[in-house]
Amino acid sequence: MKVREVMTQVVLTAEPGITIAEVASLMAQRRVGSALVLEHDQMIGIFTERDIVKALSQDASAIHQAIVHWMTRSPQTISSEATVEEALRRMLDGGFRHLPVMDDDRLVGMLSMRDLSRVRVHAE
Repeated sequence: MKVREVMTQVVLTAEPGITIAEVASLMAQRRVGSALVLEHDQMIGIFTERDIVKALSQDASAIHQAIVHWMTRSPQTISSEATVEEALRRMLDGGFRHLPVMDDDRLVGMLSMRDLSRVRVHAE
């Protein structure tokens, strides 16, 4: 099975200057665990639930800071033509739960552990 068959095509994106509070609200509204950070239509990072926890554990006032200070820069990506097994291996090896899907430097989706779990449950 290919990544394109299970990925989420509608991806939450945010600008680097948005605050942690603002992006956390958007993530909650959309019921997603990450936002891709774009600058001039180029992905520069990913901001996840783990980044919220990390920021607040280090600085209680971080909720008002820009996500650019806390995001993961230049995250790993995967092609929509890659296999689900390859994606899972990359996520497990890297210790992350969200993997941006890029084709020819163009963002086409997001793959999450939730997406992969759904595939597993439906296959049984």
